[in-house]
Amino acid sequence: MSDLTSDANVVIITGLSGAGRSHAANVLEDIGYFVVDNLPMPLIPNLVVSVGSGEGMRRKIAVVADTRAGMTAEGLDAALIELHRAGLRTTVLFLDADDATLAQRFEETRRPHPVDSSSLAESIAMERSAFEDVRAASDIIVDTSDLSVHDLRDRLRDAFEDAETHHRMRVDVTSFGFKKGPLRVVDLMFDVRFLPNPYWRPELRPLTGLDDDVVSYVFGHPEAGAFLAKVTDMLDFLIPLYVSEGKSYLTIGVGCTGGQHRSVALAEAIGFHLTNTGVSTSVHHRDIPHT
Repeated sequence: MSDLTSDANVVIITGLSGAGRSHAANVLEDIGYFVVDNLPMPLIPNLVVSVGSGEGMRRKIAVVADTRAGMTAEGLDAALIELHRAGLRTTVLFLDADDATLAQRFEETRRPHPVDSSSLAESIAMERSAFEDVRAASDIIVDTSDLSVHDLRDRLRDAFEDAETHHRMRVDVTSFGFKKGPLRVVDLMFDVRFLPNPYWRPELRPLTGLDDDVVSYVFGHPEAGAFLAKVTDMLDFLIPLYVSEGKSYLTIGVGCTGGQHRSVALAEAIGFHLTNTGVSTSVHHRDIPHT
């Protein structure tokens, strides 16, 4: 692989069937990646050589590798070792979703699950079990259970559109409500239910943490400012250490009861701090529509 361009960026797209791999591949193709679908793991290094070197070389390459191609943790590890030896930047993107969502998607499309079994539920369970180690080895995990196609596009654009500067840490801060369930994919999670709840103020109930009146109410309590200072101080300490260990994507969850007020205000404040310190940051609010 000595003739391979060392500044190529290689993304391996994998994950559970029905979780959105095809949509992810389309998004990366739209932002300039050369995308190859359904490629067996042992062929990935050879593909990168052929399209990433010589005349007309591609510096942004994405490969979809999944159950159809015999994806295994061992095969992924072997391919990554060979790519790393060539000095290439690699990112493993894993698309996930809960069992009910996967089953609904297969029932809607009426397509057979690639894992042959006596029932759809068993096929999903078998594939999830087989992919546990692959998921654990992935750099970015996106849970698409509650994401529309447009939401998924936005998340992936946030993560990959600036691949040339992908050496920097990219952080996603997401607010959520515990009553609708915690985030399934998160590196750091903060619970802000200790703060007074604006929901119990009738004039604030219909608003969200994006509204100034709610922000003023939340941060009108000194505990909110103290919490924010401690969290941002910890993140300022942790992020450079994560970067030094090669981590390029960090997901932070901020939860309150309903995901409308406190968590939204704190997630915005954390995102604002990180952006002002030069960290590439996106902020999302799971339980507020269209954010």
